Amino acid sequence: MDIPSIVRQLALSALPVLIAITFHEVSHGFIANKLGDPTAKMLGRLTLNPLAHIDLFGTILLPLMLILFGSPFVFGYAKPVPINPMNFKNPRRDMALSAAGGPATNFLLAVASVLAIKLVTRPAVGFLPPEIVSTMLSPADQMLQYSIFINVALATFNLIPVPPLDGGRVVVGFLPHKQAISFSRIEPYGFFIVILLIATHVADYFVRPLMSLFIGLLSLL
Repeated sequence: MDIPSIVRQLALSALPVLIAITFHEVSHGFIANKLGDPTAKMLGRLTLNPLAHIDLFGTILLPLMLILFGSPFVFGYAKPVPINPMNFKNPRRDMALSAAGGPATNFLLAVASVLAIKLVTRPAVGFLPPEIVSTMLSPADQMLQYSIFINVALATFNLIPVPPLDGGRVVVGFLPHKQAISFSRIEPYGFFIVILLIATHVADYFVRPLMSLFIGLLSLL
């Protein structure tokens, strides 16, 4: 990929990425707050200001390096929203529900992007002047397409059943108590396990079919 293409891709994907990770993290804290844990609210993380959620390495440097090195799979992460499960009435269940909120929110954002394309940008092409179409509408349409892919990818990636990813925490929440404790012990090594799964392309066997399923469901709208 040449430099102009990279710059264009970054310009069109920057806003959808910021929206995706911000809503993803806020949804964790919002659901946790509703279930009895105000930790994220007290620490100022229930905000749609992306600066509160950006992690310098995970949000900016890591995706940029993967793009520059031509990685077939680009991923990143934001600063995790702090949650204290001791504030929940049912810690394992409520932690699972809080974790599931992130991917669910990303899928809803993907749905909103599809509807915006079908109901706004594509119909508007027929009656707007060509210069507005080329300078404003086409870039907006492309950003919405990026938004669909980014949100589906983020939701799917986070559903990998390895803690501390959301999918791993959902699994912990619904396993029997003894098995949940054993499974949760891998969390300190979870990041390295995920990197290994990606590097060996094992993650593809989980991520790609699930992404195809989500994209297929979105195509029905």
